[in-house]
Amino acid sequence: MRISVSVTDFSWPGGQAGLVDNLTEIARVADATGLDTLWVADHLLQVAPGSAPDAEMLEAYTTLGFLASATSRIRLGTMVSAATFRAPALLVKAVTTLDVLSGGRAWLGIGAGYQEDEARAMGLSLPPVAERFERLEETLLIARRMWDGDTSAFTGRHYRLERPVNNPPPVRRPRVLIGGTGPKRTLRLVAEYADACNLFDVPDGGKTVRGHLDVLARHCADVGRPVEEIEKTIATRLAPGESSEDFARRCAELASWGLDHVVVITAGPWRPEAVAVLGDAVSLVSA
Repeated sequence: MRISVSVTDFSWPGGQAGLVDNLTEIARVADATGLDTLWVADHLLQVAPGSAPDAEMLEAYTTLGFLASATSRIRLGTMVSAATFRAPALLVKAVTTLDVLSGGRAWLGIGAGYQEDEARAMGLSLPPVAERFERLEETLLIARRMWDGDTSAFTGRHYRLERPVNNPPPVRRPRVLIGGTGPKRTLRLVAEYADACNLFDVPDGGKTVRGHLDVLARHCADVGRPVEEIEKTIATRLAPGESSEDFARRCAELASWGLDHVVVITAGPWRPEAVAVLGDAVSLVSA
């Protein structure tokens, strides 16, 4: 079971200097304690539960580039980028650049997008749902093509690229995580294009999660792909005061549902001691 930390809230005390210092410390603790990935939310407005929209929020890929220089081992990615917020080639280039500068540690975390209030406030593209999924699939095709070094023209329904050059190439092909649980489109795209999916920790004893995994397995069978190739991640919350031992027991239960990777958020900004709890849990679940 892999354990990762997801940074969604940047409201540390101390103003801008406090934000930079605390974010750097969180990254260094996560890097040193064996956590798998450091994820950041990809929004321009703050959407963390309990936060105001105008609370502190950093642009994701600039933040990940900064975190690449503050760490040496931990993987880096967004949880997750809306496919329509950036032109596909720009998104692929950003992830490729992160991979090159981090020595091969980048993920492409991506989804169809859902934040209509944010899109309106910031002038971002968020077309109707069906079109979002069409654009998501074309973005995944463009990413595959650019990482293969294929510079031939791409013509889709929504995007046309005459010569998608991607030089320098990534150190290694970034792994693709698709966020969301839609049974018809999202999980089908996971089966066709992704290395990982991201589900939600619904408090029903695993019934909902197992149902999503069953749907994913059927989609994989339809496309002729072993479902075991896909890393199954789940987003959950570290409870206030939860110990490493308690969290490790939760990880064992999640593993029994068929999950491989726990992505952890917390209420408010992360504290180093809370990240250390996750690091200690890594040792317990791998023992």
